[in-house]
Amino acid sequence: MGRVGRHLLGMATIALVAAGITLATGGAAFAEVGQPEPWEWHLQASGSPVMDNIVWFHNFLSVLIILITLFVLALLVIVVMKFNAKANPVPSRTTHNTLIEVVWTLVPVLILVGIAVPSFRLLFLELDVPKADLTVKATGKQWYWSYAYPDNGKFEFDSLMAQDKQPRLLGVDNEMVVPVNKVIRVQVTGADVIHAFALPAFGVKIDAIPGRLNETWFKATKTGMFYGQCSELCGKDHAFMPIAIRVVNDQEFASWVESAKKKYASGGTSTFASAAGPTQ
Repeated sequence: MGRVGRHLLGMATIALVAAGITLATGGAAFAEVGQPEPWEWHLQASGSPVMDNIVWFHNFLSVLIILITLFVLALLVIVVMKFNAKANPVPSRTTHNTLIEVVWTLVPVLILVGIAVPSFRLLFLELDVPKADLTVKATGKQWYWSYAYPDNGKFEFDSLMAQDKQPRLLGVDNEMVVPVNKVIRVQVTGADVIHAFALPAFGVKIDAIPGRLNETWFKATKTGMFYGQCSELCGKDHAFMPIAIRVVNDQEFASWVESAKKKYASGGTSTFASAAGPTQ
């Protein structure tokens, strides 16, 4: 390979490795847990064991893709520089090479197996709901969410976007409240059309289908506010039905449950008029 080819390969390698390091770190040091950041291109900072695994798998795939890209780039540079008409005026007439054919068949198979094993493990982790400490039923409606707590007195309330709360388009009047470090089983359904319950920081995304009760789970490892949105196009106000989950300690959760029982005892919830939203 000539000097120019080596220089190009070196520059490309440095650029791709730098991009890979940035991608692998995911910019987590600059992210605020539980909500998106302006110009964010990486995954949200993790707030649950499932999301920890999703971030690991994402970084694993990123490194694998970068290595494959570098390898293919190196082959292309070698071919261009070494096997052009000027450098190689008498081309080889070799038509078969058993070793190369075995390698280029076997290596991709091994790569796919290496991807499949952690992928299936992650899918099992997401779908196998462990013994729950708390069950919450989330019902998607046009265009807000209703939450019920069957384990804590069976009260229910609506959660609608509040225009006077931050972050913009994510703040709500009534948040779902859960305790930290507890397994939360979320039963999800739809009241009218298909919605989707999605919390990026928890690695949760599941469809809310009318007439069907889907189930997912999360275990929040940090206290604070965590935001998501409906992720299924469900109508004209699809963009205005956020999900807000407040994670608190056990004492705060017990206190909230007692106050919620009184607040929603008569079935009183937010009215739809309070969530008229920008499009109404």
